[in-house]
Amino acid sequence: MNLRKNILLIRFKAIGDVVLTLPAVHAVRENFPDSRITFFTVSENAPLLQGFREVDEVIALNRAALKNPLRAAPEFIRLLRHLRAGKFSLVVDFQGYGETAWLSWWSGAPERWGNVYGQGRQWAYTRGVERNERIHHVDRNLSLLQQSGLRVGEIRNEFGLPEDALAEAKKFFTENQLDSSRPTLFLQPFTSTPHKNWPLKNFLALARHFQSQGAQIIFGGGPADHAALEPARVAGFVVSAGVPLLVSAGLTKLTRLVIGGDTGLLHLAVAMGKRVLMLMTATGQTYPVQHANWVVTTAPGTGIAAITLADVVAATEQAFSESTDNASC
Repeated sequence: MNLRKNILLIRFKAIGDVVLTLPAVHAVRENFPDSRITFFTVSENAPLLQGFREVDEVIALNRAALKNPLRAAPEFIRLLRHLRAGKFSLVVDFQGYGETAWLSWWSGAPERWGNVYGQGRQWAYTRGVERNERIHHVDRNLSLLQQSGLRVGEIRNEFGLPEDALAEAKKFFTENQLDSSRPTLFLQPFTSTPHKNWPLKNFLALARHFQSQGAQIIFGGGPADHAALEPARVAGFVVSAGVPLLVSAGLTKLTRLVIGGDTGLLHLAVAMGKRVLMLMTATGQTYPVQHANWVVTTAPGTGIAAITLADVVAATEQAFSESTDNASC
């Protein structure tokens, strides 16, 4: 295949979905080692791209500006000019939404590949691949590349945590009297979808159990999780909710095991080589990349609350036995 000198990759949201494009980004780089790769995402995910070592440039869509009547038009025009000025020869749209399909077309790239998410969007691409909802996100992204003619070899899922983020995570440990030489358990109780959340009372019971066994506990979360994690604070556990995403990633890197639902931070931890335990329903498709066994699932037809505390305790003990080092940094 002819060398593409300027490639644009598109994935707007969410955090986990952006992380799950990593194997495809590596595959694009392996096929075009001398190309310039630009990643187009929303501004809140832009910091995450610091850890995508194969990406040369990031274009960020400021959605907040687009909602402001005084800023929307200038921001939109800036974005359109940036896309045209890039003179991209290939666009790969991993999202496949109506807006990303249109922006792919607007770029003017002579080749445009996309996951076709809905009817009526095929026109935007020179090669559109029907989105398969029954397979893992990583497999879907790689399938798009393969069906478009690229060679996909061994799957690589590698995120490079910036040194400053790791330094901030170490500072958090010091400020909260956490000992980096002791085994630490990082718990991420909440996802962006309530029905994916194992009950907080179960996480608290899990934390008390392993604290009694000598483990340190950190409860993680986003800025919106402050109030919901108040019971963890009252119980005396360290809570990191609201620290920047990459600092949260650094905290997981300093811990022995990360437990939570199907959420972006757990996928990020996996991409850094950390052991995780993902709590999922039986229908979940986005298990940890290359580690389908790092899960505790429900019986078919039951919700995530059907996962018992005993099941998670047993799986945690097994995971601890498989990971003797608290951190790998």
